[in-house]
Amino acid sequence: MQFDEMGNKSGKTLMLLPGTACDYQTNFAAVLDRLGVKYHLICVNYDGFDGSGSVFPDMITVTEKIEKYITEHFDGKIDGVIGSSLGSSFVGQLIQRENIHIDHGIFGSPDLDQSGRFSAWLQSKLVVPLLTSFTKSEKKKTKSKEKLKAAFEMNDETADRFIGCFAKFDPVSIKNEYYTDLLTWLQEDIHVEHTRVHFIYAKKMGEKYLKRYKKYFRDPDIREFDMQHEQWLFGGEQYTLPVLSVIDEFMGMPV
Repeated sequence: MQFDEMGNKSGKTLMLLPGTACDYQTNFAAVLDRLGVKYHLICVNYDGFDGSGSVFPDMITVTEKIEKYITEHFDGKIDGVIGSSLGSSFVGQLIQRENIHIDHGIFGSPDLDQSGRFSAWLQSKLVVPLLTSFTKSEKKKTKSKEKLKAAFEMNDETADRFIGCFAKFDPVSIKNEYYTDLLTWLQEDIHVEHTRVHFIYAKKMGEKYLKRYKKYFRDPDIREFDMQHEQWLFGGEQYTLPVLSVIDEFMGMPV
């Protein structure tokens, strides 16, 4: 596991947790410097995605390592955590388990999918090859790049960065990450005293996700944006700037 601290060391602590098959350098590239102006950033790369040659074990083992770091380096309490996509599953577990304390849990337009073992195995057999195979030839790479650009309004540089990220990680780690995320369930109506839960809701994902957020957490603070899944992290400034402003608002709220 890799924990890099950077940014404004006098600011509030804000942990960044990347999504599926990503490192924080790729996932948060568009906002890392701007967040670092105000916040003491704790940037995380999971086992299997930290360049050490390790393999991603499972979601709970990694959650325990995050809890250990917060306990040992911040006396068990930080001001905020942002989870991008799958990273939001870790945010949910950190809040639900109550082994450490977070003032503000920020969920970046997650799907929060959960399933049984057979369904998780079947989904991983279908999805993981799609995440890894498109980088194996220039033709597939070009086709995938054009799809990313069209779906998320990415520029060439951003699309190349994400495709490169998928290509550099071990498929076993990607499979373990995807599979065990589906098996790592959240309770319903989670509520922890003095912890505020915030969702960045990407409206174009669909209303079923909005219902899901309200199912798992009691009275979440949900902010709606007319964008695709996590588009604020790789789209234009019309998405990035409003979300950054809302994050500042979240972090300034009393708990």
